[in-house]
Amino acid sequence: MPHKTLTREEVAKHNTGDDLWCIIDHKVYDLTDFVDGHPGGAVVLEQVAGKDATSAFYNLHRQEVLTKYEKLCIGIIEGEKPEVVTPGIGELSPVPYAEPLWLRPQFKSPYFNESHRALQRKVREFVETYVKPEAQEKERDGTYISQELIDRMAKNDLLAMRLGPGKHLHGKNLLGVVKGEQFDYLHDMIQAQEFVRANARGFQDGNMAGMMISLTAVLQWMPESPLKTKVVNEVLSGQKKMCLAITEAFAGSDVAGLRTTAEKTPDGKHYIVRGTKKWITNGMFSDYFVTGCRTPKGFSVLLIPRQEGVDTKLIKTSYSTTAGTAFIEFSNVKVPVGNLLGEEDKGFIVILSNFNHERFMMCCGVIRQSRTIVEECLKWCNQRIVFGKKLIEQPAIRQKLAKMISHVEANQAWLESIAYQMNNMTYAQQSKHLGGPIGLLKSFATRSAHEIADEAVNIFGGRGLTQSGMGKVVEQFHRTYKFDAILGGTEEILADLGVRQAMKEMPKCML
Repeated sequence: MPHKTLTREEVAKHNTGDDLWCIIDHKVYDLTDFVDGHPGGAVVLEQVAGKDATSAFYNLHRQEVLTKYEKLCIGIIEGEKPEVVTPGIGELSPVPYAEPLWLRPQFKSPYFNESHRALQRKVREFVETYVKPEAQEKERDGTYISQELIDRMAKNDLLAMRLGPGKHLHGKNLLGVVKGEQFDYLHDMIQAQEFVRANARGFQDGNMAGMMISLTAVLQWMPESPLKTKVVNEVLSGQKKMCLAITEAFAGSDVAGLRTTAEKTPDGKHYIVRGTKKWITNGMFSDYFVTGCRTPKGFSVLLIPRQEGVDTKLIKTSYSTTAGTAFIEFSNVKVPVGNLLGEEDKGFIVILSNFNHERFMMCCGVIRQSRTIVEECLKWCNQRIVFGKKLIEQPAIRQKLAKMISHVEANQAWLESIAYQMNNMTYAQQSKHLGGPIGLLKSFATRSAHEIADEAVNIFGGRGLTQSGMGKVVEQFHRTYKFDAILGGTEEILADLGVRQAMKEMPKCML
């Protein structure tokens, strides 16, 4: 914090490379010892020596740069105070449209109560304090999530919470603000959207995304047994990691095309699994694999522990290797028949029952990411000076922003409506009525992401293509939004699913 009051006349005297002060947002910075280390070179700083560099600074930098170099601040201008607002840990952003409608104080919502607002505050504080710093570090170096963070999430029931509502939460007091029995799909939406604000797409998947789409199948489809109890306890406590292994080089959305086989031994006590899986999120560091296999009369799902014959190799994709995306080879792996999920040859229902929540989570993520991009663009357009004017003063730019905002607000409203329907339907009703709408929302939300990413890069220009500095969040979104368009079912497949499900309800009398 500034420790003395200075005048602008005093600052003006320090105007050389060997004695360089400047003013940024009414604060005085001594950059004398920083000149040689400035990433943009000494000349840029010498141009603002002894002057008010506020406009020049914000035309090139994010506010976080000042936070990083707060130690260079030596004072504040007499009679003046900083104008730039920087939200504290856990606080809401004051930027228009940076938060969903229900979180803005001037608006109301029929969906949310105080427990939802309390959970939002707690999760945001947790993410900004513990998740985001590690996420940014891992995104840069590509290493996997730390056991320390996993343990911290497990201790605070965040691993369990991310599986959605269910008996696994009963008896818990989630972050001290929501009873496990009261945790609903709106709470679920909130935690998912808050985790995304770490702004690290690879780490977002590296942070137990595999568990979120695989442990649910174990909870629902594995018969009660000591094995089930052991596996669930190990994973929810963070001791072991788990992923879903369905996709193959031969079969993505076409699950029926799987070639991995599971054949019973002559004594009927084991399956011998042989085949490969590809693009498996968290596969590199998982201890358990919920695996789709072809059996003599259909399709079955097995829980396969990492053991001899299970080999994983890293696949490098458009986002960071911290996601642990793997190619997996099962070479005559011996699996007890007690590891079967559901019934033999009837495994499609095990996988299909997982899809709604997986796709709902992906909708939460890409819609929240899109909102972050809107916020970044609104901030940039109010900072950047082009042809003597702020970008926001250009009608063409305002049209781009209007389009982006409209996509985000429409998708969020649809998402909240679906979450409310999920709260008021049984699991069977969700499976029957919401597969199509969730599929359509995911398809539309990722198409919206395509439009938003495109407009955002044009607004940021070269910075929108740079993995550091002002446009780094935009660059990452433009590079990675396609993961949401492909994973969990492609846009085309899900759009078709939505229409086909609707046609099942089409009355004949209308023909």
